[in-house]
Amino acid sequence: GPVGKEMLMPKDPNATVIMLATGTGIAPFRSFLWKMFFEKHEDYKFNGTAWLFLGVPTSSSLLYKEEFEKMKEKAPENFRLDFAVSREQTNEKGEKMYIQTRMAQYAEELWTLLQKENTFIYMCGLKGMEQGIDEIMSSLAERDGIVWADYKKQL
Repeated sequence: GPVGKEMLMPKDPNATVIMLATGTGIAPFRSFLWKMFFEKHEDYKFNGTAWLFLGVPTSSSLLYKEEFEKMKEKAPENFRLDFAVSREQTNEKGEKMYIQTRMAQYAEELWTLLQKENTFIYMCGLKGMEQGIDEIMSSLAERDGIVWADYKKQL
């Protein structure tokens, strides 16, 4: 990641945490999810929603898949998990399944969540995914009279 930067979890235990990861960009989110679902802390109990979008080229590249599935079993009301496997999956239009392609399937829900004060979104991995996400969110924001580029800076 960028030198001198830290990815810290929100202090609000009821927050919605949306995590966008490609490949080894999963590392910081794995630690977030362990804290949320496996570790015991006297001063922290996660009651919110964690939603992980993980993009990889092939299913054999899905790091920690079994671990994430155990988290889903343990906390089905608090953990959502979506994979985007670009060389093996396509959407209904036949387009490769990248993170932004998978997110487009939930665009309305994601836009609603992003407008809530206790929603936090993190991205780690290939910077190239950002453009596709901007395209999805720009049209939704514009529909509501919001300029996405300005709104994104506030997030």
